[in-house]
Amino acid sequence: MSAGRGTVYLGCYTAESGGRGVGVVAARRDPRTGALDPLGAAAPTPSPSFLARHPRLPVLYAVNELDEGTVSAWTMHPDGTLSPLGVPRSTGGASPCHLAVSPDGGTLFSANYGSGSVCVHPIDSAGMLGERSDLLVHEGHGPDPERQEGAHAHLVSPDADGSVLLAVDLGTDSIYRYPLDGPSGRPRGAAGRTAVPPGTGPRHLARHPDGRRYYVVGELSATVLAYTREADGGLRELGGVPASAQAGHVQPSEIAVRPDGRFLYVANRGVGTLSVFALDGELPRYVTEVETGGEWPRHFALIGAHLYVADERAHAVGVFEVDPGTGVPARVGEPVEVPSPTCVLA
Repeated sequence: MSAGRGTVYLGCYTAESGGRGVGVVAARRDPRTGALDPLGAAAPTPSPSFLARHPRLPVLYAVNELDEGTVSAWTMHPDGTLSPLGVPRSTGGASPCHLAVSPDGGTLFSANYGSGSVCVHPIDSAGMLGERSDLLVHEGHGPDPERQEGAHAHLVSPDADGSVLLAVDLGTDSIYRYPLDGPSGRPRGAAGRTAVPPGTGPRHLARHPDGRRYYVVGELSATVLAYTREADGGLRELGGVPASAQAGHVQPSEIAVRPDGRFLYVANRGVGTLSVFALDGELPRYVTEVETGGEWPRHFALIGAHLYVADERAHAVGVFEVDPGTGVPARVGEPVEVPSPTCVLA
């Protein structure tokens, strides 16, 4: 791989989940133009729907979103290829859809959507996954009888200092706060719980770089909720705004804050848009909405000056250049064909 270029990895749904992908796809990225050059399947594996990197080692992790969920690991090579690292480990639950590595690189957390639980795996000095050490089971339900009949963990997010794990649960309308033991990285003590408005169906959470502001997107309510962190570590709701100004059934997916903290982005499935919000007040301020080129933008990633949108049903990844002043993305070239993409990771 030539100097100045990087590798982007794409998670995809495979036949096990009704998708067309074959596993993790690698693509070479030109940081100047943002262009992606697909290199093909880097790791054939069933439905790697979400990906994460080790903070120090050249190791890639993925959830395998199956009825009997697993997490897998690979060593990343300079040419973008992947080689298996250890064996897939059970998450102890169904349909894991998200994962994150602790800041010190010693622990992997994953969210079992189907069974509403959070799984914990130790990571050794080589980046290899050990057997599951903990399984944190959520209980309860929300007012939507079809989507909230039980718990559905959808995101795990450790604090920057590794002291607390946040877990967002769509089924119970909750954000759980698990204190973590420093030396082991394992959860300790009782979890705190922040209840979101009933029927919100919280999906993902984005942290502001100031460390005290949080934004949660409601998949069922199509809203963005703003929170601030209190002195005791709890979250206090400041209010909410619509995730989209478009008519129709809006089902938001990913949410992210630009690294400089000035803008917030939300992908809207159903209407195929990316909403842009300015973060210059207590609540996000709607700026505009950009068409993503497909109906089902499941995930996106901000990488340098560009933004990459994975549209699961259009079987494509769109490339956008973000205006540094206005924060608004503009399409660059044609979408890159990728079967059933679900996650973008640089």
